[in-house]
Amino acid sequence: EEQLVESGGGLVQAGGSLRLSCAASGFTEDDVSIGWFRQAPGQEREGVSCFSSSDGKPYYADSVKGRFTMSSDNAKNMVYLQMSRLKSEDTAVYYCAAVYNDYDVCPTGESEYDYWGQGTQVTVSS
Repeated sequence: EEQLVESGGGLVQAGGSLRLSCAASGFTEDDVSIGWFRQAPGQEREGVSCFSSSDGKPYYADSVKGRFTMSSDNAKNMVYLQMSRLKSEDTAVYYCAAVYNDYDVCPTGESEYDYWGQGTQVTVSS
């Protein structure tokens, strides 16, 4: 059974950094796209970053480009989201998600992902 478990959320001051982790287990194929999404109170879930196993080049939403870095450690089945220069508007519950595919470009839409973690809260104080 495929599972994703996020960790690393917390409270941080504006301008600070935080690294989120996503532990993946139970995936039976190597062709997987992984995405990070976030949902702020009263707002829709939005895509933050993603990459596909075929391409390996991360995609970033404009709102986080230059501040967030997505990476992976395949040997540990871990995916990370390093967040720097955090802003109050980055406050949200962050989710990692996965879908089996062999696309060169990772999907960026929430509906395109089949597996989701439980989320981890990130709060940025101004």
